[in-house]
Amino acid sequence: MAPAAFVVLEQRVRAEAAGTLAYFAEQDVGVKVIPGDNALSVGAVAVSLGLPRADAPVDARTLPDGREELAAALETGTVFGRVTPVQKRDMVGARQSRGHTVAMTGDGVNDVLALKDADIGVAMGSGSPATRAVAQIVLLDDSFATLPHVVAEGRRVIGNIERVANLFLTKTVYSVFLAIAIGAIGVPFPFLPRHLTLIGSLTIGIPAFFLALAPNTERARGVRLRAVPAGPVRAVVLAARPGPPADDADGPRGGRGRRGAGRGRDVGGEPAAPGARRLTSIAIRRPEEHPS
Repeated sequence: MAPAAFVVLEQRVRAEAAGTLAYFAEQDVGVKVIPGDNALSVGAVAVSLGLPRADAPVDARTLPDGREELAAALETGTVFGRVTPVQKRDMVGARQSRGHTVAMTGDGVNDVLALKDADIGVAMGSGSPATRAVAQIVLLDDSFATLPHVVAEGRRVIGNIERVANLFLTKTVYSVFLAIAIGAIGVPFPFLPRHLTLIGSLTIGIPAFFLALAPNTERARGVRLRAVPAGPVRAVVLAARPGPPADDADGPRGGRGRRGAGRGRDVGGEPAAPGARRLTSIAIRRPEEHPS
């Protein structure tokens, strides 16, 4: 019997994938491949992309259950196969326990647990609705090559905020020292109220505008990203201000200051002591979303 044909099944990799992985390697970002497919198949694809240690894939069924042991295994391995959804979440937690900021990408329901626990969850636009719901970033073009642009934009925003903050700090320090110097010397203040618009435009307004839009590729330092929890956001602000004496509040007409807590009265409605401070609470709540 002679063979009639030879069929080869090969995973097609996008042309931009290798360049994207090389970019993250230059930025000192560790890449871990953790699909649920066979470890040997995943390793063969990773080798074609030039990932380090991709020629030694690890079957996740042999990984330890302890967090410290799992973190040590993740430090030495790059490609893992047969990874369960629970193991993906444990891998994210293990990396975070070593002080790493973890970003997780995925498109299936089996990635939801890891995406939710990761510092940055990235989902594909064609992925499952559950995956898109828990992710902080959704790639509408389903292209992994978009992430370098996302990183660059984040660095620009963080770096320019730092630049503008330094500008405001410099202006504040200058104003304080100028006020102290004028008071010590005893000369009239050199600026009049009509000068504030011009001074503010030249020292804060125009420079801050250009600094906020300027390109900035400097890597952020000392910034840890955290996911903002979903749901209603409530905040209570307590403002304290001195209240008038009780005698003044209940004057001859006896009707002043009797709304709510009342002027010169405490929150319970009893007369306040002279010179007492009153606490006013303001509740701020984000409106609930109603289905259309």
